[in-house]
Amino acid sequence: MAERILGKTLATVSLSVALASVTVKSSGCCSIPACRNSFLSCGFHLNSNIMSSSNGAKENSHNKARTSPYPGSKVQRSQVPNEKVGWFVEWQDYNPVEYTAVSVLAGPRWADPQISESNFFPKFNEKDGHVERKSQNGLYEIENGRPRNPAGRTGLIGRGLLGRWGPNHAADPIITRWKRDRSGNKITHPVSGKNILQFVAIKRKDCGEWAIPGGMVDPGEKISTTLKREFGEEALNSLQKSSAEKRELEEQLHKLFSQEHLVIYKGYVDDPRNTDNAWMETEAVNYHDETDWQLAQGIDQ
Repeated sequence: MAERILGKTLATVSLSVALASVTVKSSGCCSIPACRNSFLSCGFHLNSNIMSSSNGAKENSHNKARTSPYPGSKVQRSQVPNEKVGWFVEWQDYNPVEYTAVSVLAGPRWADPQISESNFFPKFNEKDGHVERKSQNGLYEIENGRPRNPAGRTGLIGRGLLGRWGPNHAADPIITRWKRDRSGNKITHPVSGKNILQFVAIKRKDCGEWAIPGGMVDPGEKISTTLKREFGEEALNSLQKSSAEKRELEEQLHKLFSQEHLVIYKGYVDDPRNTDNAWMETEAVNYHDETDWQLAQGIDQ
């Protein structure tokens, strides 16, 4: 799979807001205040990426996708002012830079061929064999044989670091529990009076920010399988545990991911890897540990 990045540090982060009010901003690099301790309470806000239409984006929802240099390179995007992000705005002089990373052009199994290749006939806006090319935000337009980013211009064409033309699907598991005292009683916030909800986060190697431990959906894979696999790889593999301890945690993880869950967000992600022709989308799903919180205890230790 492309771009699987393990976090150096695993943490349980606390917030004192209702779960239903939390939405996910980015599976690529979700910014969270840098809490150094593994059990530190700190408040934060993750903005959702909601597009105004298939031709443009709301203000402040399409910023990371216009940043330079492009990740992992020295490539500078063509500058796109806020007022010209939307495709509905005519811009005859728009001249985006073309860039697709060498690692993508090498043709790994997770990447599409170039559009120009004679034997490549992608079926955009539908399930293409095992590859899901439908967007969670609805139909996207095709221009000159290439899919067009539904959130607007990014100043870069091609695929950058992304393997698929069009949507690149990810999954983000949000594992939560209530913060409790040594007696097992829920702890409330001294100001709001609300119970403090905690969730698992990792610190990424590439950007140094705290993130939800998610990853890319493999072709033909169910979202539920991706969620469990990515949490196991990115979160549990970063722990200093023996093989026996990891097996015990994996059993707890299986029970956790077999219970009822809540989809928090699904759709476009404002990600620095996005281009005019390839972009990130995610499905963020909450699994709440309401048992004896032993999974979280294993993480805290």
